[in-house]
Amino acid sequence: MIVAALVAVSLFARPHIVWKPIPFGAERRAQTEAYAIRHYGLHSWRLVDPHVIVEHYTANDSFSATWNTFASDTPDTELGGPPGDCAHFVVDRDGTIYQLVPLTTMCRHTVGLNWTAVGIEIVGTSDASILENPRQLVASLRLTLWLMTRFHISLPNVIGHSESLTSPYHRERVASWRCQTHADWQHADMVVFRRRLLALARAERATVSRAGHAVRSRC
Repeated sequence: MIVAALVAVSLFARPHIVWKPIPFGAERRAQTEAYAIRHYGLHSWRLVDPHVIVEHYTANDSFSATWNTFASDTPDTELGGPPGDCAHFVVDRDGTIYQLVPLTTMCRHTVGLNWTAVGIEIVGTSDASILENPRQLVASLRLTLWLMTRFHISLPNVIGHSESLTSPYHRERVASWRCQTHADWQHADMVVFRRRLLALARAERATVSRAGHAVRSRC
């Protein structure tokens, strides 16, 4: 469990981001709103005042394959139904950061948290493959720290997908989905990631909040 005192937040410089939008027209926005109504009781496709950042890995070695999957808007293969999956950012293996949708748009990347979470996909097939790639890891840390300071997101609310069920912001109205999560970014690896985030913040004199803590999963 992560528990700490509140620390003021100062801004951190925006890293270089390449705008590579996926199609997100009226039909997909309507599908996203219908998803939000069903799963969160929210009548909007918009992401407003996010409280969480979720780190993922793509389970492939290709930015283009990841982009094509998100752009196709095919129904989720695991849980079914529209809209298709997406994430706000993808960090390639060479450290290039791509943004796929605006930060005001809800993306389907983490059950129970899409209503309030920014999703970051990092190209790779394991946590270790990313932690061992300095250029990619630094880019991911800098992107995450910028988002933290922009939206006043505290360090404990930067989580791996596998930690979704212990987020205090997790909510899911569909009972059969409430315990669904993924194995990417295990807790032990996220401890390392958050430690590196804190070190980067200190090095850059960007103070961040460490308020909050994980909660007990109901699953």
